[in-house]
Parts: sequence; C-alpha cells; structure tokens
Amino acid sequence: MRLGVTIFATDRSMPVADLARAAEERGFSSLYLPEHTHIPVSRRTPPPAGQAVLPDEYRRTLDPLVALSYAAAVTRTIGLGTGILLAAQREPLVTAKAVATLDHLSGGRVTLGVGFGWNVEEIEDHGVAYGSRRDVAREHVLAMRALWSREEAAFDGRHVRFESSWSWPKPLSGPPVHLGGAAGPVLFAHIAEYADGWMPIGGRGIGAALPALREACDKAGREMARIIPFGTIPSAEKLDHYAGLGIEEVVLGLPAGTADEVLPVLDGYTAFLERPATG
Repeated sequence: MRLGVTIFATDRSMPVADLARAAEERGFSSLYLPEHTHIPVSRRTPPPAGQAVLPDEYRRTLDPLVALSYAAAVTRTIGLGTGILLAAQREPLVTAKAVATLDHLSGGRVTLGVGFGWNVEEIEDHGVAYGSRRDVAREHVLAMRALWSREEAAFDGRHVRFESSWSWPKPLSGPPVHLGGAAGPVLFAHIAEYADGWMPIGGRGIGAALPALREACDKAGREMARIIPFGTIPSAEKLDHYAGLGIEEVVLGLPAGTADEVLPVLDGYTAFLERPATG
C-alpha cells in the first residue's frame, strides 16, 4: 500500500518545497494540498468539523497549484495532488492550462482531487449559487477534460461555453480526477459519470459504501472507481482494513505547523511504510 501525506500549506507552515523533499526522501508516494481562495470575515457558515472557531490555517492557505509547482521543482517521483481543488470557484480555461502545465513540467505526476465546497459565502463571492455548486463543478471538470484530451475542444453547457479552441500543453497523466465528499447516490453518480475515483475524508464508512459505488459505476459502464482515503490518522488496524478492501493508496494528515512540528509526525508515519498487510 502506498502512503501519501497532506498538509494545510500556509504562509506560516513548513515550506512546501522542504516538505516535498522530506516526504520523497522518506518514501511517501504523494503530497496533496487543499484550497481556499479566501475566507469571508462574516463567518455565516459554521466550521466544517464542528469547531467553535474556524482554525487559522483556513484563512492562510496557499494556492495549491502554485505551491505544488515548487514541490515539483525539487522532487523527481512524488505525486502532486490537490486535496481538494474547489472546481466551482475556478475559471475552467485558466485552470485547465495551469493543471496541464504543472503536469507537463512535473513529468506527469498530477492527481486532481476535486470538491464542491462547504463555505457558502466563499462560493457566493465567486458568483456561484451554493445550491448550484455541484452542477458548476461538474461542467468545469468536463470542460477541462475536453481541453486536456482533444486537439480542438469546444464546450457548450449551461455554465461553461467556449468555441473550438487549441490548448497546449496537454497533460501527460490525464490527470486522474477524484471527487471528495460524503458517500451517497448523488456523489457516486458524479464519480461514475466524469471522475476516476472517490476521495473520502478520514475514510470512515468506506466498506459499507462500496456496494453503492460499484453499482453506480456498473450502471455507467465504468470500471470500479479508485478509492483514496484522505487525511487519515493511521493505525495498523486501519491500514490493514483498507488493504483488505483493495485500497492501494492512503493519504495521511499532517499538522499545519512548522518543520519542528511536522517532521516528527512525518517520521512517525514512516513506521507504516512497506509494512506487510495482515488483513
């Protein structure tokens, strides 16, 4: 089983280039970074994990694609992922170019974790109604995939329209797209239609959700989606359970801190690398 890591990269946390080097040197397979363009001060939307106060790192998050370019420049093999990119809040022509450029320059190492967003006021500031964010994100991803895969791409949707166009470079890896979110028929229908996998945060309840995800993929005539548990705090029992489900990669959560705070946790996680599964 491959193990990656994720961190809320901020202007105060361990530099992304340093972390990418450290993770690659220790044998981790991937580095994922989240996204928030801004956090409105009004705080009408409560924190996503039920905290009394939204943690400081949410308002200080680096742009993931720019930060991952620094990681790409100082590494050779580690995967570079967004976990997650808020597709409804991004203009698809510009984002498709940025993702393809990062994938091209890194030698095909990009995975695009995509989410729909939880912060109502952040989404609305991008001119997107909260209730339509899933539909907008869907069209943005479909439009980007058209630009990545076709020599001449056009799109005529409800939220995205552009005439037949050229757009290079083409990404080397696809890149694979994994949708984040809680298990359910709506999310699984989206995955089966236009994504390659599911990125459940924390990983709880995956086993119970597998039949519904497999059914959605079968109905769409697709192979079973790949599953990447995200932001997991590892234990031997948990990783054995995932291995028994056929999961090949798990992304482990790191604290949004300085090198002195992050590296001891990263070193502790190395105990789980190359560990034979018993489940």
